[in-house]
Amino acid sequence: MTAQRVCIIWNPSKTTRQELESGLARAISAAGPDTEVLWFATSEDDAGQGVTAQALATRADVVVVAGGDGTVRAVAERLAEADTETELAIVPLGTGNLLARNLEVPLGDVAAAFTRALTGEARALDVGWLEIDLAGGPERHAFAVLAGFGLDAHMITETDDDLKDKVGWLAYVESMGRALAASDPLEVRITADGQPHDGHRVHTLLAGNCGTLQGGFNLLPDADPGDGELDLLLLSADGAAGWIDTMRNMVWDNGIKRLAKRGKVAESSESATHLRVRSLRLELEEPRVFEIDGEDLGAATRVSITVQASAVRVR
Repeated sequence: MTAQRVCIIWNPSKTTRQELESGLARAISAAGPDTEVLWFATSEDDAGQGVTAQALATRADVVVVAGGDGTVRAVAERLAEADTETELAIVPLGTGNLLARNLEVPLGDVAAAFTRALTGEARALDVGWLEIDLAGGPERHAFAVLAGFGLDAHMITETDDDLKDKVGWLAYVESMGRALAASDPLEVRITADGQPHDGHRVHTLLAGNCGTLQGGFNLLPDADPGDGELDLLLLSADGAAGWIDTMRNMVWDNGIKRLAKRGKVAESSESATHLRVRSLRLELEEPRVFEIDGEDLGAATRVSITVQASAVRVR
């Protein structure tokens, strides 16, 4: 390996620098002694964008994010804005670790994650951008995994934080019942890639760059984080028959049958619609809570989503 400058952006609420340094020492032995390491800690006032700008000013070869989904998202957002050759790597320390799961980054092994960060080959990663009209005014945010409203967003907002700290992603299961009760269908006007789509009445809409959630559940089977498109899922189940159809579509059509027949295109059903888009505009008949990469943004009725192809290179 050639000499490289590595900037580690770490979240002090997730770990200690001493624990990270222990895992890093093993990784440096594999990467080579010429690795230069600089450290930048996030804070309550800076989720990651500010320290990423500082790291870029050092002309870093790679920025390693040691934290959860929120920190990863913040760093990826700043890298995408900067249009830089600096690469991204992840040491996953959160509850969901969604991007790390989809990229098959080692979980629960800091040394292995650091080794990949220092020695792995980079690949192109698309980044989605969401523009949302909130009560306090318009906001623009990037996401690396998923954005949308409905069941997924309600599970996030309904999950007990103390329980999540104790049992990890299993806490989301506990919130499922309340999330289902809060996910009533509503009318949504959709414009996809500049073309109006037929009217939809849905309770869940997700635009994804990656498709695998906690527990290995593949919600968007066609999603490829580097194909320049976002995968769109619309769920409209209302009542027992609708939910049976949704589960059949996910477990059988796009699960077991897909594997058996080696299918390459996600199948839709009466209650589950799959599309692929580069841009999306949504108008909801009433406000719904939107989330990006597990972060609650607040309720809105108007949202635009676009994809920035090959926005970041990630190891």
